[in-house]
Amino acid sequence: MMKKNVVKEIHTVHRLWDAKDYEKAKSAFERASQGQGVLSSPWDAAKHMESAAALAKELSNWTEVADFYRKACELYIVCGRTQLASDALAKAARARTEFGEAEICDCEIEAGSILEEDEKEQMAFDLYRAETCVYIKLEKYTDAATFLLRWGLATDNCNAINSQCEAYLSAIIVYLYAHDFKQAEKCYNDCAQIDVFLGNDHGHCASKLLSAYSEGNIEEIKRVAQSSTISNLDHVDLINSYISEVLTLISREC
Repeated sequence: MMKKNVVKEIHTVHRLWDAKDYEKAKSAFERASQGQGVLSSPWDAAKHMESAAALAKELSNWTEVADFYRKACELYIVCGRTQLASDALAKAARARTEFGEAEICDCEIEAGSILEEDEKEQMAFDLYRAETCVYIKLEKYTDAATFLLRWGLATDNCNAINSQCEAYLSAIIVYLYAHDFKQAEKCYNDCAQIDVFLGNDHGHCASKLLSAYSEGNIEEIKRVAQSSTISNLDHVDLINSYISEVLTLISREC
């Protein structure tokens, strides 16, 4: 009986979708997902829940978008599909930015954590890279720096020292671009507690850049900025486009 009801809901969904009755189609997808859950088919339940989330997005209902994608994430975890679980949360996060939400939501951090816990750090790096680019485009520099720092922490498990140091230096540069020298300095002091950063060229570069900034030494700022350490920051393409702006900004303020 339950299986017949699920099949009926799926047929209903297609009819409503064709009629562009998204509100009812969304509800039908949600019921179909719940039915697949009862039938112990979490994969199908997750796919239907993602479809419900997509329709909620069409209806500009951010609360339901986040709720449906999170439920889809939980169902994918039951299936052992951690990458799809993380992707579902990442979709929720991207939808949030489209709706103009001002703050980072837990979905983004949680999506990366799921991948890290499943020892899929490289996929987590890609997620953090993408989110950093999103927040720089939105001119939310504090949030962008948060993801860069999260990226740096994630590298600990796979000994990606160069990526870790690049992420920390990039975070400091982003803070400087955001006119927040105090936070840039605090970020450096925190990162300097990590030996590999303190003894690395990226750490030395960050120290020289902050010193030159505080002293108003424009020539030193330019010299440090032209070093290969900064010019080779290619792990986030968008940050490269901002480096010259950072230097111009710093030079004007100094």
